[in-house]
Amino acid sequence: MTTLPIRTGKKVIYPDSDGQPMADNTQQFRWIVLIKENLELIFANAADVFVAGDLLWYPVEGHPEIRVAPDVLVAFGRAKGDRGSYQQWRENNIAPQVVFEILSPGNRLKEMTKKLQFYDRYGVEEYYIYDPETNELNGLYKKDNRLNVIEDIEDWISPRLQIRFKISEDNLEIYRPDGQKFLTTLELSQYADQESQRANQESQRANQESQRANQEYERAERLSAQLRAMGIQPA
Repeated sequence: MTTLPIRTGKKVIYPDSDGQPMADNTQQFRWIVLIKENLELIFANAADVFVAGDLLWYPVEGHPEIRVAPDVLVAFGRAKGDRGSYQQWRENNIAPQVVFEILSPGNRLKEMTKKLQFYDRYGVEEYYIYDPETNELNGLYKKDNRLNVIEDIEDWISPRLQIRFKISEDNLEIYRPDGQKFLTTLELSQYADQESQRANQESQRANQESQRANQEYERAERLSAQLRAMGIQPA
């Protein structure tokens, strides 16, 4: 990695925005949110895993022109919390290990090539690119100190994230380490409602069974009392 000189004199400004929209359309936005939110759920109890969406990453101090905003980034070894940007020298010089890019019609081959070169140069270990229009997923992972194409990404399990990718006929499915499928916020809410309803139904069934058992016990007790009253000792 080439070391660039740090600018001196005038204070260096690292803008929190590059003036570009987070997404070009609703489909791209939905995928960015889906991946970012589900990764946050996976690592909710890991205090040293930072997940962000559309956050500017500055890898070199003193050079605000060297920057990129991955659609989703994951940094292991960094605390959770709000940031205006990811300034690597303030993050114990830890680069995000995993990044995702969701393509849109506005993404150009030249732009994606530049991003690949950026991620390769500045320490990304896993790079995933998904095109919702064509349902095409590509991935690269660090080997021999460079990013290499994942030749067979079907059922690929991310070394860092332990999530699994499965490409169906018309959609990408991503599965958490516990086997649960990535769900949207709406689907998660519906799933929680269904689980709550199932739990209530199970509770009602358990109560009914308990009531039946109590009724059987009370009937047995009444029968025993009647038999004793008749001078018959129940067995």
